Amino acid sequence: MQQKVLINGQWQAANAESEFSAFNPMTGEQLSEVYPVSSWSDIDKALSAAVESFVQLQKISRETVAAFLERYASLIDSNKNAIVEMANLETGLPLSPRLADVEIPRTVGQLRQAAQAAQEASWTQPTIDSANNIRSLLTAIGPVAVFGPNNFPLAFGSISGGDFAAAIAAGNPVIAKAHPSHPGTTRLFAELAQKACEETGLPQATVQLVYAMSNESGLKMVSDPRIAATGFTGSRPAGLALKKAAEDAGKLIYLELSSVNPVIVLSGALEQRGNAIAEEFALSCTMAAGQLCTKPGLLIVQENESTDSFVQAACEKFQQGPVGTLLSPNAADHIAAASSELVAAGATLLTSTRELEDGRFCHSNTLLEVSGKSFIADSKTFQTEIFGNASLIIRSESLEQTQKILSLLEGNLTGCVYSAEDGIDDTDYDLIAATLTNKVGRVINDKMPTGVAVSPAMNHGGPFPSSGHPGFTAVGLPAAIKRFAALKCFDNVRQHRLPDLLQDKNPDGKIWRLIDGAWTQGDLGA
Repeated sequence: MQQKVLINGQWQAANAESEFSAFNPMTGEQLSEVYPVSSWSDIDKALSAAVESFVQLQKISRETVAAFLERYASLIDSNKNAIVEMANLETGLPLSPRLADVEIPRTVGQLRQAAQAAQEASWTQPTIDSANNIRSLLTAIGPVAVFGPNNFPLAFGSISGGDFAAAIAAGNPVIAKAHPSHPGTTRLFAELAQKACEETGLPQATVQLVYAMSNESGLKMVSDPRIAATGFTGSRPAGLALKKAAEDAGKLIYLELSSVNPVIVLSGALEQRGNAIAEEFALSCTMAAGQLCTKPGLLIVQENESTDSFVQAACEKFQQGPVGTLLSPNAADHIAAASSELVAAGATLLTSTRELEDGRFCHSNTLLEVSGKSFIADSKTFQTEIFGNASLIIRSESLEQTQKILSLLEGNLTGCVYSAEDGIDDTDYDLIAATLTNKVGRVINDKMPTGVAVSPAMNHGGPFPSSGHPGFTAVGLPAAIKRFAALKCFDNVRQHRLPDLLQDKNPDGKIWRLIDGAWTQGDLGA
């Protein structure tokens, strides 16, 4: 029997075009639960319900929205064992530490941060020009669609992750589209979210869930007049197709796509601690089978007397390290095909194929190398993202060649530089820093890029194609909320008709407001 979809507050049988089941990546076996691929009529009903919900949400206090997020976080915490067990079954990600000790706390924590941001409301940026009686603030934008990725079923999930939390905190209803790799995990979250809606009094269509839809329906959904914005994390081809459909219709879409996250090892660092950096590099590339959006897909090392030993150490670590489980049945084929493409373009394969278990979704840890000259000659091919436990070392002939390589990079989420601890290569750092900074959203020193802290200062975004817009982040509250907000201006509007945050007597007096060019906090009517 097919699982039901959540539309307009009710779990109901889908109007399905077809059906699917997830896999257990540890065994390769298809799981027994069956999920619908919804027809357009399901999406149409969800969109109409979301519009009605948005009208109601505009009358709901931010305290109620915050209460929902807090209650949802508590329900997740109380039901975490069932969630992580289902996620482990569907993704092969370890119960501990990955799911139970990392992703669940992060998921609960960012929902609670979103609750705090919703109530505190500084993200709305109230601005008052009293001389002209003009006031403005950011406010909810309307129904939001969220497409979640396969690699973080909890912390980036379509109905539990950062995009969801940010959209709800702004006061928007969300239509979540599950990822086919973990539909059961998403269903468990949806059940808890719906319960939290009922308990806190949010409109019944604040949270809705469909499991899958055709490509045509997905394009139609993101461009529908009833949708205000979309959050998408996933593959570059799918994201670009959705981007074109949304933007052709004048709709907002925020994307996290591909990123090779370059790491540059300067000569001083290479000589001082090359073996340690090689070990960090290998671990960063192979943890979670390399299925992290911040995995270092490129490492640039300048040729000197320490380069050969560094490359050899990295190769040994790749060869000897554990081989992680991949998330999907075709992931190993994608790694093999992409590696073959790089070899055909002139790269050298440094690692050998290992004997692996039958059935499990996996691929041998893979390390390749290429000369800086070859990279420059075909930079587009050599910076193609390989999503998985594979990476490419670029052997640069000089600092000038490294600078040229960086100038040819597409936009990335992160860029890291390892430099000497005693500062002997600070001049080299200064020469490449500006170029690197313009190519990435987050500049890192002396540590690998894997790992994204949920911090107000974090930027998990970057120049295209790492994301769809370099001015926004998918992680870090309250900044992430602004993606799902609209700027509203009130010109000569009477006091009692203004939003409470723009009235001269601010009810709570707790947030900063820009008044006549100065930031002010407190009860302005006192």
